[in-house]
Amino acid sequence: MIGCEYVVAMAEYNEWMNAKLYAAAGGLSAEELALDRGAFFGSIIGTLNHMVVGDTIWLKRLATHSGNHASLEPVRRLPRPSALDQLLFTTFDELLARRKMLDAAIRDWAAELTESDLQHVLNYQNMQGMSARKSYAGLLVHFFNHQTHHRGQATTLLSQAGVDVGVTDILFLLSDVEPE
Repeated sequence: MIGCEYVVAMAEYNEWMNAKLYAAAGGLSAEELALDRGAFFGSIIGTLNHMVVGDTIWLKRLATHSGNHASLEPVRRLPRPSALDQLLFTTFDELLARRKMLDAAIRDWAAELTESDLQHVLNYQNMQGMSARKSYAGLLVHFFNHQTHHRGQATTLLSQAGVDVGVTDILFLLSDVEPE
């Protein structure tokens, strides 16, 4: 399905885009960040919180991999969010600090993964306590796709607030391939 090169590229894209989002959002007042704009998670801060909640939930699940990846140890110590719309942080600076910690863990974990790690089958429970058994590689596709989906929402919310995030395409991170 996917290989380690894909996971590393998506981790780099994740970190790059989150830095752009937070740089754009950082210029807004607390009131502008908290303004309900009718999105799934209401506001810009609500959407950014959801992304942190989702990443925390998934990373805690992915950290149960038998490879016991050391880079996910800081995530293992975090409390498990209780709901997908939980506001873990109401201040931008606290949210930014957690985002940076998660992005560093994702980047380092992606670099640790091996091709055999991707062949693993993960047993976990969803937020309602229902058991699931899924391909680790497939879950990584979902993990990165979920981030991209909500970053798209966040860029729309920022645009509504008059803030341009700039280029968001992963294309701009891909190196040119030399002709054969």
